[in-house]
Amino acid sequence: MEMSLQLKKILISNAFFLIAEFLSEAIYLSVDPYMRAYEHLRQLESVFNGSQIAKIIDSRSKQYPLDTYVIGDFGWRSLTTGEEEAKDPELSIRILPDFAKLPLSLRLGVLGMPGSTAYFGFLEICEPKAGETVVVSGAAGAVGNHVGQIAKIKGCTVIGIAGDDEKGKWLVDELGFDHFINYKKPYLAKTLAQYAPSGVDCYFDNVGGEISSTVLSQMNLFGRVSVCGSISSYNADYSHLPKATITQGFIVMKQLKIEGFVVHRWDNRQNEAFQQNLQWINEGKLKYKETVTEGFENIFKAFISMLQGGNIGKAIIKV
Repeated sequence: MEMSLQLKKILISNAFFLIAEFLSEAIYLSVDPYMRAYEHLRQLESVFNGSQIAKIIDSRSKQYPLDTYVIGDFGWRSLTTGEEEAKDPELSIRILPDFAKLPLSLRLGVLGMPGSTAYFGFLEICEPKAGETVVVSGAAGAVGNHVGQIAKIKGCTVIGIAGDDEKGKWLVDELGFDHFINYKKPYLAKTLAQYAPSGVDCYFDNVGGEISSTVLSQMNLFGRVSVCGSISSYNADYSHLPKATITQGFIVMKQLKIEGFVVHRWDNRQNEAFQQNLQWINEGKLKYKETVTEGFENIFKAFISMLQGGNIGKAIIKV
């Protein structure tokens, strides 16, 4: 007979408390595009990486009291112990700060890693100026829609690229993007030229591939490009990567600045991003949307759906 979840919790708690200080249970888990890029590095039977919000359900620790909510890079598992946190400092467990009546799940999205990625990746690398034209690919995802909204706050004209007209309607009607381009429809280059007749000043690149080659071809002199990801190649065979139009000519003649980044570069400034994003939310300048999947057993389904563009905003699993 299959062991009940409650009995499993009791057995795990009793066993691990011989050596551990707390036991936490997942409440929300995150699925993000970057996970696909790192999947080939995982060892068989290891825990799949990813952040989660968890609740301390048993504790002998003054640092992590009972019923405290925490965020940590615990991966795809429902229960985590203090023993695992001690063995792996990269789990980086943190007690959730107070952000009033906002949903706890936002700490995995607009008030978490994706929010910091948008904040630092766009502002530090693109250095946008009022009146400039900004293009965002993967614009309806957790990072892309956030970048576009920051660009609007900074007084820019914003063009979002995504693969679904419903997403485009959300970007323009609700988030205030100036234009939307569905990359699955023909004439991407012609449409971009129509929406950005004076050229593109800043490009926030989430996808790579031919879409990015097209945008780079229409950038202005001394344009700035922040490379956040390459979703177009995440499902590719790494021995036969997809080809795209050569971009070096555009880069040289337009003297473009192109810089890739990993958000951990700004780990010592995470609170800055958190506080500013929280302020923008409270002021009504920054909106958020979550695509929530119910059930731990549906994590992989939600992950695949996200990679196929099935989410609008942040993809979240509610356990």
